[in-house]
Amino acid sequence: MDKLYTALGVRVALVLGSLSAPSLKREEGQTFVEYALILALIGVALTVALTSLKTSIANIFTQIGNDL
Repeated sequence: MDKLYTALGVRVALVLGSLSAPSLKREEGQTFVEYALILALIGVALTVALTSLKTSIANIFTQIGNDL
């Protein structure tokens, strides 16, 4: 049982040692994910807006085509 506790203690120490302050401050991947989420949200918003305004846009272009 003592060997098990020692092995678990060593693993916990290694895990906690790898979570040092400098490794928690790395933000390269975080900013990429944030920009990707913003772009995805903009894409969804544009899709919803254009789908709901589809008939109005079609009518405007039809009117412009008829006037020409």
